[in-house]
Order: sequence, then structure tokens, then C-alpha cells
Amino acid sequence: MPKRVCQVCLLPRADRNCGLCARDICKRCSEKLGEDRLRHLGAPTPELSHRVYCGPCFDEKVAPVLADYESTLERAKGIVVFDRTKGEETRLMSRAERPLTASDCLDERETLMRLAFSAAKGGFNALLDVKVDSRQVRNEGFQTSRWFGRAVPAQIDPHELARLERLH
Repeated sequence: MPKRVCQVCLLPRADRNCGLCARDICKRCSEKLGEDRLRHLGAPTPELSHRVYCGPCFDEKVAPVLADYESTLERAKGIVVFDRTKGEETRLMSRAERPLTASDCLDERETLMRLAFSAAKGGFNALLDVKVDSRQVRNEGFQTSRWFGRAVPAQIDPHELARLERLH
């Protein structure tokens, strides 16, 4: 059986295939996309559902999505969160948008981050009426918690946001 040749470096050591174009590639030339690297994105597109890519496919199809994901994740870290007890501060803010939901999360922090990521992707800078809760899930002899949350995305004027921060 002849050795497979890597289509990128042309050496006879290909032991993998690109998930998109099915080229033979070696371990050195392969680009990997970890399972948890895009965990806040939700359901991956068909291009992002593979684990191994060749360099050209990764640069053409995956790298732009990763760059967009990273910038959205940075914006999500700056989202202002108002939970349900802050009704007095947020009573005059618009709640015209449909509520965002996050379910089947591992902990409270991940739930908030998924909600914030969804809000940042929609162009919002705040979450109103945030409610995060958990439920116990039994799997035979083991018991774990699954977290879920709900929030209304909002766009708050930066001057109003500065005023609210001064009050705290």
C-alpha cells in the first residue's frame, strides 16, 4: 500500500483528511478546531462542524468566522446585566425585543455568557430582567445541575449607562 502524500507540504506522511475538501494532510499541516472553542455560538454551521482542516480551507472558511466570533465575545464581556431585582432602575427602558434564552448550560456563568453573546451578536449593550435558574438532572446514580436563563436585550444610551454606574 503506497503512503499517502500530504497535499500541503507534499511529504509522504498524510494521516488525516480535511473535513471540508477531503484532502490528505499530515498532522503538521492540519488545523484543529476544538469542540469548546465556539461554545457560545450555538449550533455550528456545516463548515464549522469538522474538527480537522487543511490550511487553505481553514484560512478561507474558518478564520473569518473565528475572528467575528472573537470580536463578538469581547463585546459580550462588556454587556451590562440587570437582574429582575433592578426593576426600579430599569423601569423606563424599552423591552420591545423578544427575550433571549439559554438552556442546557453547565453553570450560572456560562448561562450569563451565552445570553450576553446573543445580545452582542444582535447589536445590544445590555440585558434586562435577567433570570438564571437551575434544575437537578439525575442520570442513573449521578446527579448534576443544568442551568437555563432568560433575558430581554436592550440598547442603552451611553450617557444613561454612565449615570447608572455613578449610582452604584
